[in-house]
Formats: sequence, structure tokens, C-alpha cells
Amino acid sequence: MRTNLTLAVVAATVLVASCRQDMHDTPRYEALEASATFADGRASRGAPDGTVARGWLRADEAFYTGKVAGQPLEQFPFAIAHADLARGQQRFGIYCTPCHGQLGDGNGMVVQRGLRQAASFHQDRLRQETPGYFFDVITNGFGAMPDYATQIPVRDRWLIVAYVRALQLSQHASVDDVPADRRGALDAPAAPAEKH
Repeated sequence: MRTNLTLAVVAATVLVASCRQDMHDTPRYEALEASATFADGRASRGAPDGTVARGWLRADEAFYTGKVAGQPLEQFPFAIAHADLARGQQRFGIYCTPCHGQLGDGNGMVVQRGLRQAASFHQDRLRQETPGYFFDVITNGFGAMPDYATQIPVRDRWLIVAYVRALQLSQHASVDDVPADRRGALDAPAAPAEKH
């Protein structure tokens, strides 16, 4: 009786194990694999004519990559307003100041804590770089700097670049950069600070 029970359990186990077919063993085509099913010999089907991309269309190469024909953009892909600079400053404060510091001099808090010195935006090489270069570095990373493509939306990356340009100008401006009608304010004595 005991032998029959053991044989029945073993037979049932073998039967159940032999009938198992995992999903990874099911017939399927791999991506871009050849197929005799279709006249063009491809298993992967293209999108039907007239399909409209929703949410992930990246038709504006300049806006999404910071490049045109592989070359970094010399100008911003859209006009930058005062409110855009304020947003860029806010995003810079969140994502960039830990390494690059408030002034963009590469002296952020992580550097003060002993990590590798970040690049200063005020060095001649970076002051001469194009906006497209900065956008590409934020998007794809460079050297020890990681990419921020998943953390920072595309438009915000451009606004950060605009703010970096404003920082660079603020640290390297001359009297000639001030409009002629406002130069008189430079010589005026500073207003005393209000006491609270």
C-alpha cells in the first residue's frame, strides 16, 4: 500500500512537471526578428499611416537635444523672459547649487564637505561655451557630473542654462554693459538698509 502511494505521488509529480510550459518558452518573435508571416519579412509592424504621437514626439531637435545636425545651439530655442530667469534660478538652487554653489563658482556644499571640486561657470572656457553645450551637459552628464534628464524637464533645463548665463554676466559685467540711461544710478550712494 505504501509503495503504491509513493508510486502514485511520483507519477503525479512527473506528470505535472512535464506539462509545465513557462511564458518564456511560448512561441513569439523577438524585436526586429525576421518572419515569413508578412510579405516584407519583418515580424515587427510599423505604426499605421496617420498615427499621431502623444506626449513623446521629439520633433524639435534643437529644443530636445540642444543641437542641430550634431552641433550645439548658439542661441536659445525660445525667448527667455524675466519670469523664466526666476524659474531658472529656482531650479538652479535645487539641482545645481549643491555642487556648483550659489554663485556658480564650483564651491557648493558637497565640495565643502570634501567631494570633488565642481566646475566654475566663470572660467573663460565655460563663459565662451554655447547654450546648447550647457543643455547637453545637463541632459547627458559630463565627467563626474551625472545626467539630469530624468529629474529636470526639458524646458527647465533651458531655463537653468539661461540663469547660468545671467550668473556669468553678473560676475563679469563692466560699466559698458549697463544701459547709458541707467549709469547714473551706479554712482548714487546706496540707500541705507531698513531696520526691522
